[in-house]
Amino acid sequence: MSARAVAFACFLVAATSAAPARAELPGPVRAMIEAAMATDDAKAVDAVVKAAKETQPQDSAEIDAMRQKFEDTHKLVVTEKADNERARILAARPLELWSGEGEVGAFSSTGNSRNSGVSVGVKLSRQGVYWQHRLQFTADYQKTNRVVSREQYLALYNPRYTLSDRFYAYGLAQYEHDRFQGYDSRTSFSPGFGYRIFNSDDLKLSFDGGPALRFTDYVDEPSKTTVSALGAIDFAWNATRTLRVTHQSSAYVEADNSTYTATTSLEAGMLKGLKARLSYRYEHDTDPPVGSRQTDTLSRFTLVYGF
Repeated sequence: MSARAVAFACFLVAATSAAPARAELPGPVRAMIEAAMATDDAKAVDAVVKAAKETQPQDSAEIDAMRQKFEDTHKLVVTEKADNERARILAARPLELWSGEGEVGAFSSTGNSRNSGVSVGVKLSRQGVYWQHRLQFTADYQKTNRVVSREQYLALYNPRYTLSDRFYAYGLAQYEHDRFQGYDSRTSFSPGFGYRIFNSDDLKLSFDGGPALRFTDYVDEPSKTTVSALGAIDFAWNATRTLRVTHQSSAYVEADNSTYTATTSLEAGMLKGLKARLSYRYEHDTDPPVGSRQTDTLSRFTLVYGF
């Protein structure tokens, strides 16, 4: 071996010995990151990774590599779960996947009748891949001295078909009965389109709009069929884990008698599946039957059980 070769070899050995060994991520820090990843909670992982990089900046590359591996695996798991859930929903029979709630309590009304009584209701819903179905029935009833002083019924069916993340088509069939407001029955049908302004788990806000056809059978006047323009707002906000605020309002606008309704509710969780609901409903007809008042209000306090 030549002297030049020997000198070069000695230089390489000296340089290698002088170079500092690559630092490894400390065991406790690695264990902390792995424990966060084991929870499969992306927010928890982000918080732990941020703290680890602040205390171990020299190991940022290794920490980022661990995080990237977690994100890739997490994405695959989430995609697989979504595909399995989609297949399960598509394979479900029409009477499966329904959920709902029943409520019972008391009401207090003003307007065409001023009294208190019993209020009951049932809501059912089914969320599919493209279709969402909603059924609702409520009844308020009161009898004083064997004379009925309040008898109001509401039943509706509201399907929605998803067109995109934001847009959907809807249908509405609604039946109302309230002799104290001047009609035996009022049946409404409406097709149209809607837009989801917010659609997260904690905040939902959507708007519906379309034409409507209403058939009204009055108590003391001839029956009437009218064409309306319908606009509706549906809002829900989970303020906390146990507190929820909802609001639904609608407007049937027509030449003769327009109807405006708004219902605001406050729900508080009590036990598993059980909650208390306080709601206030406002209804206004611009041209009600002769002898009927324009505005009715209804306050309800009910216990609600989900199933």
